[in-house]
Amino acid sequence: MTAVRLTGAEGRRKVGAQIRQALRVGDLAPGQRLVEQDLADDYGVTRSAVREALMDLAADDLVELVPRRGARVRVVSVAEAVQITECRAALERLCARKAAVLASPAQREELVQIGAQMRDAVAAGAVDTYSGLNRRLHELVVQASGQEVARRQLERLNGQMVRYQFRLALRPGRPAQSLPQHLAIIDGVVAGDPDAAEAAVAAHLDSVVEQLQAADPRPS
Repeated sequence: MTAVRLTGAEGRRKVGAQIRQALRVGDLAPGQRLVEQDLADDYGVTRSAVREALMDLAADDLVELVPRRGARVRVVSVAEAVQITECRAALERLCARKAAVLASPAQREELVQIGAQMRDAVAAGAVDTYSGLNRRLHELVVQASGQEVARRQLERLNGQMVRYQFRLALRPGRPAQSLPQHLAIIDGVVAGDPDAAEAAVAAHLDSVVEQLQAADPRPS
């Protein structure tokens, strides 16, 4: 018996959510082709649902639709990655300020726990664990801020930055370098100090920009 495939808005949402998640965790590589029939089979949806979801993802600059060649994961240059990080910094600074004021006791406690786990991960050389905690830290600060517009924009921007986030996380010495930056963000939010939280986010993302620029072999 043939399984019923999702279609319409439900299928469209499912495909979009699955591809965004695959981008977040690095399961899809820049430039990788996205074949409609393969995606329909993988996700149990119709090809029309896949086609509509790819159009949504293209509107968010996550996917590129190539005439007569189909869709592929969009490739982001180093120069664009720097600009994305600069935009991300403006939004995350806002969120850090608001989180310092609005975070619940449970959210502040989770931030403290994340900080402790990050220290342990760096000490153990557990890069994948540290990378996951890094993502959770940034997500939690945005969540605690209550800034839904910023959250949506950051989700779009971060989806485009996956390749570079993984490269930075795997660079020798990078976790130890970024650990005190992340701990400073945690300290600012937990202490309820908007200025300190914002400054810590700004310093951290300035460091990310420096690392991106250092990886670009072309002259500035």
